[in-house]
Amino acid sequence: MSDRAQSSLTNLARIGFSRLDAAAGQLDELSELVGVDREVLLADAASAADPDEALAGLLRIALRRSEVVSTVLQDPHGRRVAWRLLGASCGFADFYLRRPDQLARLIEAGRRLPSTAELRRVMHSAVGADADGFAASGDDSAWIGLRVEYRAQLAEIASYDLMSADPVAVVHEVSAALADAAGAVLDASLAIARTKALGKGGFGGFPREEIAQTRLAILGMGKCGARELNYVSDVDVIFVGEAAPGSELAESRAIEIATRLAIQTMRGIDGIEAEPPLWEVDPNLRPEGKQGALVRTLESHLAYYDRWAKSWEFQALLKARPIAGDIALGEAYVAATQPLVWSSSGREDFVDSAQKMRERVMEHIPAADVPHQVKLGPGGIRDIEFAVQLLQLVHGRTDEAIRVPATLRAIPALDDGGYIGRAEAKVFDRDYRVLRLIEHRLQLVGLSRTHLMPRTEDGLRVLARATGLAESASGMTAVWEDIKREVREIHVRLFYRPLLGAVARLPQDEGSLTEDQARDRLAAIGFREPAVALRHIAAITSGLSRKAVIQRTLMPVMLRMFADGADPDYGLVVFRRISERLGETPWFLRMLRDSSGAAERLTRLLSTSRYAGELMEWIPESVAWLDSDEQMRPRSAAALEEEARAIRTRHENLEDAMRAVRALRRREMLRAAMGAVLGATTVEQVADALTTITDVTLRATLRAVQRAVVPDEDVSLDFSIVGMGRYGGSELGFGSDADVLFIYRPENVEPHRAEQHAGRIVAELRRVSEDFRLPLELDADLRPEGRKGPIVRSLDAYAEYYRRWSGSWEAQALLRARGVAGSHKLLEAFMRLADDVRYSPSPDAQAVREIKRIKARVENERVTSRMDPTRHLKLGPGGLSDVEWLVQLLQLQHAHEIPALRTTSTLGGLDAAVEAELITEEDAELLRAAWILASRLRSANTLLTGQTSDLLPTDRRRLEGIGRILEYPPHSATQVEQDWLGTARRARKVFDRLFYG
Repeated sequence: MSDRAQSSLTNLARIGFSRLDAAAGQLDELSELVGVDREVLLADAASAADPDEALAGLLRIALRRSEVVSTVLQDPHGRRVAWRLLGASCGFADFYLRRPDQLARLIEAGRRLPSTAELRRVMHSAVGADADGFAASGDDSAWIGLRVEYRAQLAEIASYDLMSADPVAVVHEVSAALADAAGAVLDASLAIARTKALGKGGFGGFPREEIAQTRLAILGMGKCGARELNYVSDVDVIFVGEAAPGSELAESRAIEIATRLAIQTMRGIDGIEAEPPLWEVDPNLRPEGKQGALVRTLESHLAYYDRWAKSWEFQALLKARPIAGDIALGEAYVAATQPLVWSSSGREDFVDSAQKMRERVMEHIPAADVPHQVKLGPGGIRDIEFAVQLLQLVHGRTDEAIRVPATLRAIPALDDGGYIGRAEAKVFDRDYRVLRLIEHRLQLVGLSRTHLMPRTEDGLRVLARATGLAESASGMTAVWEDIKREVREIHVRLFYRPLLGAVARLPQDEGSLTEDQARDRLAAIGFREPAVALRHIAAITSGLSRKAVIQRTLMPVMLRMFADGADPDYGLVVFRRISERLGETPWFLRMLRDSSGAAERLTRLLSTSRYAGELMEWIPESVAWLDSDEQMRPRSAAALEEEARAIRTRHENLEDAMRAVRALRRREMLRAAMGAVLGATTVEQVADALTTITDVTLRATLRAVQRAVVPDEDVSLDFSIVGMGRYGGSELGFGSDADVLFIYRPENVEPHRAEQHAGRIVAELRRVSEDFRLPLELDADLRPEGRKGPIVRSLDAYAEYYRRWSGSWEAQALLRARGVAGSHKLLEAFMRLADDVRYSPSPDAQAVREIKRIKARVENERVTSRMDPTRHLKLGPGGLSDVEWLVQLLQLQHAHEIPALRTTSTLGGLDAAVEAELITEEDAELLRAAWILASRLRSANTLLTGQTSDLLPTDRRRLEGIGRILEYPPHSATQVEQDWLGTARRARKVFDRLFYG
């Protein structure tokens, strides 16, 4: 190497390049492409956090559009911005590679931050929003354009941030601009949603005047509400809707429209399009979380907060701010909820619950991540935020000066009020800014949501250069460790201050002795929040009415019954809600008083199953079923089908028909849940019931959608749905998705029109089957080519694909294919096609090896290091997957010669394998026991918590609750755990021997 070349490489190393030979070549190539001298290009390279990435990004873009890159790099300011931005973010390099024309905007970027008004104006202009809040187009292309403009504005903000001489000092400004940009993009997305809600040709839409009369406010929560947002973060929101004052629009209609607008607004931002999603819009801070209505009126919100909200929900409301939509309605929401926020610390055990919440957050961090967690770990961002918010909520009851949402504004306010020492305030202020700067730089790298410090020396070196906090990787580590220590020490001192509990405690309204005795008694029998329980009891039993007299008679007995359940506190809460919903209904309390088992069943159900309890709140009349074993048994398929077909004759409108279908499904799912929890049905009966309910729901939905979507001249189009996976095998559990395939056949319809109709049918099926109260996920991932393949195909296309391309896994997937809805002739034709694939002659040795390899890969990839595989009921050793894959392998190998193996049922296939002497009865019994127990545990976990999980919990209370549902005796948490681990271990030995051996 010549001295000159060596000198050049030395200069590159001094500037900060690490891949010296590659950089030298890339510089020469870039210089030639853009017509800028090599030395000029390098003049600003030292300011880049990662010069190698910046250079590689510029070259990639120049290879696509050299003239745009040339224009930027020939401008001194543009060149400086380009090095800093692309050196800090390969994510922006990817953006400019997709959208090279946007790069030219860097010439003017970084000089100042866009204002709130400018951001809103730019986003509205990007979608052509008019004065009434409607966009020029409701097509997906409008959202793509909005995403592009948002990222261009994000680059403006990032450029200002990166060009700042003191990035720590501008953290608050930058965070506020990011929050304003998020609000602006939500407002513009809402404008597109309004236009999209008009529908095409009047189909599926709402009249313009009704949309205009619908008020929808979007409240920013968390960091967005506080104007302290990150570069890439979930944006927490709450939706409030109502009819405009003076309009004739019914409240129910306004909420229906507002819900459609909210859904579309979110999808426009985080749905899959040509331009990647921006961030997730998270509405789960709303009342009742994921189970609650997406949009409520202001009155409904207030009723919930007045009666049911937990302490953490008031803490979340501290940061609520209207950011999009109807700002006046949003401001009314904030004005109405703020008094609740500042009185919330007087709730029983408020301080203790806040402290436990912080501890729970830390307990859920994977152990390997704790030392690297910038946000959630000890000494991280959350330590500062939790301490500041707790001080605000406790002392803010009487001091309005500290009622501010932003953490960086609250710290000096607490300092001024004397609630925090000046030295502590100074450290908190500085360290919070530094932590947020670190978080920002980490997220800029890939424009991705992350809160973990780099674990490599190169990563730490780049972070040090990006933040300006240190000059080396070791220096960056030292800064990080110092901040963690300082923050944690102050957090512990403030957050666990003994005085907080005393300040928060309200004077007692009743005689202390009586109340203490009552609380002690409730605590002794199992209530975890006896003071809260007392308030519910008082609400239920107070007054002189006949209802109150009966409740006072029943309550002592029912409290003991509640205490026998896994969660007596929850059972009591739901009982109160149901009592209030049923009002003065005479049969309710009379049944509880006089029926031999209704009260016991109700208390057991409500204190054992959140899944059932949440549904019962919305279907309170279901309490009547508890008086009769017959009414808790699943209804027959014929009866449900008759009711579903009647819906078609009663409701011409698609939306009305679907409301009726959803009501039918919720009601029958609740009936199945009741039977499962109260031991009235077996696991096989539950699977049959859930499958029947899903079949009937899909058939009714498909009939309604086809009637709405397919024009009269094309009604000969055949369309069908095939059940796959556990659904196809009639083996559904509570919380299971419905795996499906979609098929069509033109039948005298022009092929292109048939394809379009089929696509619209699928889109409408997925839209109208959505149920936020009881989700029904139509999962088509088992289709040919998986997620990459067309979501709907013609019968001929399926035949061609299976003839030419299908592999062993697709034949395996078809083993559980079952026609469930649509054209019978088309289903028969498809099942004949499926039979030829799944029951073909025995696969060759290579195909068998491939099946075994896929099984092993699924276990390794989907059971992550954070999971205990022995507790994974589906994919863990001895779980559902083991039994199902073994049976399916036997079917693939022998079903061609043994017709009895041609079944979609796992247990049916296992029985046939025993009959054919492919497996011994002893081995089959071990596999059968594991499969049944895993299915029962999985469903019981969903029934207990209302949430779906494949993991056997480690929490003893949850294990105890699962044991109650499975009819174990009290205090059987350990037995439940041991039964599963032992059963699974024995089944895995059989599986390993038969499947891999």
